[in-house]
Amino acid sequence: MSTNPKQASRSAAITGAGSGLGRDIALGLAEKGYAVFGTAMTEAEVQALKTTSSGRVSLALCDITKEADVRAWAGSVSAALGDGRGLDVLISNAGILTPGPLELLPLAAIRREFDVNVFGALSVMTAFLPALRKARGRIVQISTWTAHLPLPFNGPSGASKAAMEVLSTVYRAELKHLGVEVVIAVAGNMRTGGPAKTAAALARVSESMTPEQRALYGKTFGAFTTALNDMQGGGLDSVSAARRVIELAEQAPAPSIAPVGPDTVDILRTVREKSDTEQDAIRLQVVGLGASDSTASTTTNRSKP
Repeated sequence: MSTNPKQASRSAAITGAGSGLGRDIALGLAEKGYAVFGTAMTEAEVQALKTTSSGRVSLALCDITKEADVRAWAGSVSAALGDGRGLDVLISNAGILTPGPLELLPLAAIRREFDVNVFGALSVMTAFLPALRKARGRIVQISTWTAHLPLPFNGPSGASKAAMEVLSTVYRAELKHLGVEVVIAVAGNMRTGGPAKTAAALARVSESMTPEQRALYGKTFGAFTTALNDMQGGGLDSVSAARRVIELAEQAPAPSIAPVGPDTVDILRTVREKSDTEQDAIRLQVVGLGASDSTASTTTNRSKP
């Protein structure tokens, strides 16, 4: 049975809700009675989730890198809620991954990752602030542990998520007196449908290398590819990860930053407790490039890029 947004007691908007973690968050919130809105990349995603949720989730095609699209989506959500109601929860989930040796990555590809992961996410937050202020709502920014322990061949992802963590932290301070809370959810290893996309992206990078580039990076990038594919296949299932994100959306009092998955608990502790030299060794061990030691092996057994 579909949910009438004007009758639901709580409301949520989610970017990247057409697949993976965002999709499971949307379904989980709908089950709890929220009026749920989200963005998707294809009409097929829109229709599939409409069917699966029995009309309780309303998706819109929206490219979050286009401010006009974002403003239009935010306006449509406010109109659907009606009666001057605000938005209770905004979950900033959409993101892309651009793996590869930094020397070989085109700057345009890195800029694209920042356009989605940073500027797009910031645009969505800003567009929904009037609605969030009305409800004294909460923003949950999905991040990754590589924003805290950066890995080789994963630079744009870690850097863009780290930038978004800084902006989220600043917004938390600036919005506190207005009653809007901001939570950073640091994701670990998740089986969300992303691993297949990541494997394909890794394969494209490897196949595009020239013989000279392969001589420089083929072996080390191959080790990274194997380690990443193995770790992504053994993480927290998507439904459990979504359940944890929903907990963070509702937890009182709101945490400033919180892990999603036991591997992230380990990583955040490692970053707090280990020296820079020890972290350098760990980051190499995580991607199969360093000599094994007890510190690194304990961390890598439960981690992903």
